Amino acid sequence: MPEAPDGPEVSLVLRSTRVITPEGVRAASVAVADGRIAAVLPYGAGVPAAARLVDVGDDALLPGLVDTHVHVNDPGRTEWEGFASATRAAAAGGITTLVDMPLNSLPPTTTVGSLRVKQEVAREQAYIDTGFWGGAVPGNARELRPLHEAGVFGFKCFLSPSGVEEFPELDPAALETALTEIASFDGLLIVHAEDPGHLAAAPQQHGPRYADFLASRPRAAENEAIALLIALARRLRARVHVLHLSSGDALPMIAAAQREGVRLSVETCPHFLTLTAEEVPDGATEFKCCPPIREQANQDALWQALADGVIESVVSDHSPCTTDLKTPDFLDAWGGISSLQLGLPAVWTAARARGHSLADVARWMSTGPARLAGLTGKGAIEAGRDADFAVLAPEETFTVDPAALHHRNRVTAYAGRTLHGVVRSSWQRGRQITDDGCTTDDGRTTDHRTGRLIERNAV
Repeated sequence: MPEAPDGPEVSLVLRSTRVITPEGVRAASVAVADGRIAAVLPYGAGVPAAARLVDVGDDALLPGLVDTHVHVNDPGRTEWEGFASATRAAAAGGITTLVDMPLNSLPPTTTVGSLRVKQEVAREQAYIDTGFWGGAVPGNARELRPLHEAGVFGFKCFLSPSGVEEFPELDPAALETALTEIASFDGLLIVHAEDPGHLAAAPQQHGPRYADFLASRPRAAENEAIALLIALARRLRARVHVLHLSSGDALPMIAAAQREGVRLSVETCPHFLTLTAEEVPDGATEFKCCPPIREQANQDALWQALADGVIESVVSDHSPCTTDLKTPDFLDAWGGISSLQLGLPAVWTAARARGHSLADVARWMSTGPARLAGLTGKGAIEAGRDADFAVLAPEETFTVDPAALHHRNRVTAYAGRTLHGVVRSSWQRGRQITDDGCTTDDGRTTDHRTGRLIERNAV
């Protein structure tokens, strides 16, 4: 086996009959040198004497997942989640890189000073590579360029109330001001797209009925907000990303804008692809999120958009809270679904049933999010990328037990579900960081936290 040209010595070879590469699935040996992939070689390639061989047999070797939509809530609401618990859960689910959202923590990431506070809290706790989004809120337009230069990957905003008073929404004038500034340095605006007028006009009914909650967040609210974003992105030649798309009705105008050349990208989430409004029990607010889980026909449209490439990424929108905030009243309960540890098997279970491959899942959950954030060292198993991997037993099943989750508050909409795909291990830069769902420092070996803080201008 050759060494990387003029490079370090190969120290690890991972071998599988199913390696998920950009060219497809094949039997291969993946050589690792100095934390990076040195080469992807034939399955039977020789192993250097100094290298360790790990043969995972028929388990699939995927690129480590990249989750660009995680609410860690640390500092300030650490009782909801923290960097140690969130990144441990992510690693157990095959995620090796995450980008943290700017709200629900205190202070929110709307200034460089607040970013530094969050980085210091994360630095000694992260089990996986961790980066940060900045926030665009009323009155902070002058902070956006300094945050960009400080390394945030882009800027999150809301067009309707966020749920926390310290992170207000942008009205149309403030949105245009922020996007004009962001476009001036070719930054990225990522948007919670629900129109406040449509939300205010919808019926707001307290109680446990999911149908009442669904009626309070109509598809029209998403559709109207996305139409506004398309018009602004077109006029300002700006980069805009629609977060957690729920409404299938918006897909035709999104596809038309993309064909036209508008710089618009879109993500959706595991819960929109795997759960349906028809199956949500009344009072089961572990299923509440905003925008909401919609009907089966709507879900079918999201899957078709993934197949067509209109939706490029599937990310968690992990938004946890303490159990007391998940009251049985859908209007009052905190809106967020915890799924960091379960996203890969949940999506794979639904994808395989629809005829999709592991290569598709890797493209949606690793390559697409890495591309969105500009993480050129992540997202694929090919020479030169970081040696970040997830080892998955795709045919094996398990039943979701909340007690087995590493999330700080073990509330999950997936409780009791049988899912395909057991994550055997996760690897960060050539070091194993989980073993059968456990991080390698929890009583099995020494502390192997290898997570680094990552920045946009350093990747």
